Amino acid sequence: MLKKINLIMTFRNAIVVLLLSVLCFASCKNDDDDFELVPPRDRTEQQIADKDSLLNYLSTHYYNSSTFDTPGNYTYNDIVITELPDVNNDGIYEDMPNPGMNTLLIDDIITMTTTSNDVEYEYYFLRLNQGGGDAPNSSDTVNINYSGNLFDDDVFDSTANPANFDLIGLIEGWRSVIPNFGTSTGLVENEDGTFTFDNYGLGVMFVPSGLAYFNTPPFGIPVYSNLIFKFELYSAEPNDHDGDLILSHLEDLDGNGNVFDDNTDGDDLPDFFDIDDDGDGVLTRFEDLDNDGNPMNDDTDNDGIPNYLDADTAISNQEDN
Repeated sequence: MLKKINLIMTFRNAIVVLLLSVLCFASCKNDDDDFELVPPRDRTEQQIADKDSLLNYLSTHYYNSSTFDTPGNYTYNDIVITELPDVNNDGIYEDMPNPGMNTLLIDDIITMTTTSNDVEYEYYFLRLNQGGGDAPNSSDTVNINYSGNLFDDDVFDSTANPANFDLIGLIEGWRSVIPNFGTSTGLVENEDGTFTFDNYGLGVMFVPSGLAYFNTPPFGIPVYSNLIFKFELYSAEPNDHDGDLILSHLEDLDGNGNVFDDNTDGDDLPDFFDIDDDGDGVLTRFEDLDNDGNPMNDDTDNDGIPNYLDADTAISNQEDN
């Protein structure tokens, strides 16, 4: 479900694939006159409905909080979320069982906001262990275990063993939540000779449909579904998606954690997918004039703008390489 992006494919190739898919879909539609493509709902209106649904869920479900009082390397299977007992005749939920051992989600979750498609979304996460290592960037490849759940507890996807995922290829909710956790501090050797990660990030995210799949979910997820992901974050590695010698997270020029909205030359490619960031005809990797492996350090005209972002300075070291 959460598929790794093909790091070899460029953004232009992705656009071509998308266009071909659209053309294929259109041709298939002619063979089925009964099929009707339902237009997406208004995102602002759907965000209001999603928020109400999420807050209701968080207010009527609790988790086994006492399990995590003792430090340890817990897994997502140790996280148990349960709905409050049925409402009584007055329409009021009965008391939560064992309140000393359990806690309402609404009392422990962290609420954050982000803007996507010109709509402000609230999303929520439960931090059960911060993790002792560095936090990933929103463009890193992370090594994780996870389980994806619907509100009715159906599991639509999960990993049995740690797997690598490029956050760029995942839903926006992941790119918003995962950087709030730390990675593992290392490996611990077990008595049987195997190794396990130590002190890794452990949590649960509650994502509105607008930061998930909205009206185009994969098989097994209804449209406009709010989603729940339990996860264990082990490690992270930075990416250079366009191979221009600048790590993708360093191409987040406005520092807002979203590499998709930085586009120096105003073409159809964000900088982290653009091999010529300033559109001056010189590839970014060849604007590393001092050959130190970092084009960010070269500013020939000393105007405070490095050459690779300065269309007025089109100097190349290509012949030297």
